[in-house]
Amino acid sequence: MELNTAYIEHYSIDLLNETIKIRYVIIPYMKNTTLCYIEKDGCYLMLLRNKKENDVNRGKWIGVGGHFEEGESPQDCLLREVAEETGLTLTGFVFRGIVTFIYGENETEYMHLFTSDSFTGDLHECDEGELKWIRKEEIEELDLWEGDRLFMPKLIAGEKDIFMKLTYEGDRLVDATDTGVTQGTVLRV
Repeated sequence: MELNTAYIEHYSIDLLNETIKIRYVIIPYMKNTTLCYIEKDGCYLMLLRNKKENDVNRGKWIGVGGHFEEGESPQDCLLREVAEETGLTLTGFVFRGIVTFIYGENETEYMHLFTSDSFTGDLHECDEGELKWIRKEEIEELDLWEGDRLFMPKLIAGEKDIFMKLTYEGDRLVDATDTGVTQGTVLRV
């Protein structure tokens, strides 16, 4: 069971006419992920998530990345996920920012955003979807998450310090705030 909300609960159990009061605290669950846009010849390597049946990203084009494993730093996760999903080994990368996703009332995800134009190896088939080099100017034509449409122009323009908070209800973006340099700027409601 994933625990993703903080609360304290009290209840009693009657064991042979003895009442025991139990109190416990559930710590908030905050998911950390990485996402990397690998660059080559004016293109980003994009992943069409179309192979896993119950994939929250199914049918969407995204960069490559995934969830932290226990004990990983953002860089560890980035390097592992890129190698697993693409067969490529990053030899350099740039940290671009953090996008905070809020899903309903109970789930928060911190996505560590990177780009890289320095890698070795050959692409292999990805078990999560179809990998394809897409020209940067054509990315807006893809089926992207609404929030991705807000940070992609910043990424393409070479901006660093991309810090956003995106709130979703289901798959619909309901609030977006730039929490970086122009802190507090509402991007879309």
